[in-house]
Amino acid sequence: MRAIVMRAFGAPDVLQAEEVVAPVAGPGQVLVAVAVAGITFVETQVRAGRAPHPSMAPALPAIPGNGVGGVVVATGEGADPALVGRRVVTSTGGTGGYAERVAAGAAGLIEVPAALSLAQAVALLADGRTALALLRGAAPRPGEAVLVEAAGGGVGSLLVQLARDAGARVVATAGGRRKLDLARELGAAVAVDYTAPDWPERVRAALGGGGVDVAFDGVGGEIGRAAAGLVRAGGRFCPFGMASGRFAGVSEAEAAGRGVTLVPGARPSPAQSVALSRAALEAAAAGRLRPTIGQTFPLEQAAAAHAAIESRATLGKTLLLTGDPGAAPGAG
Repeated sequence: MRAIVMRAFGAPDVLQAEEVVAPVAGPGQVLVAVAVAGITFVETQVRAGRAPHPSMAPALPAIPGNGVGGVVVATGEGADPALVGRRVVTSTGGTGGYAERVAAGAAGLIEVPAALSLAQAVALLADGRTALALLRGAAPRPGEAVLVEAAGGGVGSLLVQLARDAGARVVATAGGRRKLDLARELGAAVAVDYTAPDWPERVRAALGGGGVDVAFDGVGGEIGRAAAGLVRAGGRFCPFGMASGRFAGVSEAEAAGRGVTLVPGARPSPAQSVALSRAALEAAAAGRLRPTIGQTFPLEQAAAAHAAIESRATLGKTLLLTGDPGAAPGAG
């Protein structure tokens, strides 16, 4: 089968398409013919040798990729044979996703609702569970001002919608007009370009001089610290990412000194992760949540996909398509 193999850490071109031995379904597993593989920003950091935590760096050589969607084509011992033919999404455990076939645990499969394509389902698999967990942790209330960083990205665009539906006044920050326009379309009341040096002052001005009640920080660094500074007493600061290359570094003591509660990104159990992803897919199937798929690349162009994400040129979610005719139904 074709897969993307990483034999060294470094620039995007370390991702190379190769012919490799296809996996087989072991006990309790199924074999999925992959139609769509998701890419997360963290995967670009891991590939570059800048994993947020050393445990995220795989032994080399490795096939990257943690989220896939496709059709079950075989089952291993102990897995229900009735799963064959079903459209599913699943996590792979951290590696193996950028490939035409994946062996995955049957217990972690999520059947894709008929109303969703496989691409939509994969776009929601990781980002949907992250956004739902963050929203539940911060619990924004009607009328509160909620700041969403990187609002034109995969997680950010979902947080805009979830906070909007919670009755909050959403303040979106992102880089560039396309991303800000998307945030407004999804329900943001205020949209500010955070590449402008005075963006925090622009946010305050748009809110009548006040701050925000909740800030979701997926960027970290100076932008994350500035966002934390916008949270007023009694509010919640929710750091969950480091797209800038480092975390905001706001301690519980520092936040408490300003009367702010620090709500770190949740670490759900495997069962909780499946439940959160399933809830995101069900919300999308019911029309309450819309994933934004900004761009797709053929599997062989994984390096170009990583480069596009790192250039900040992408909108919403970026996906890889295998072109596997055995997994094509619903892939669009």
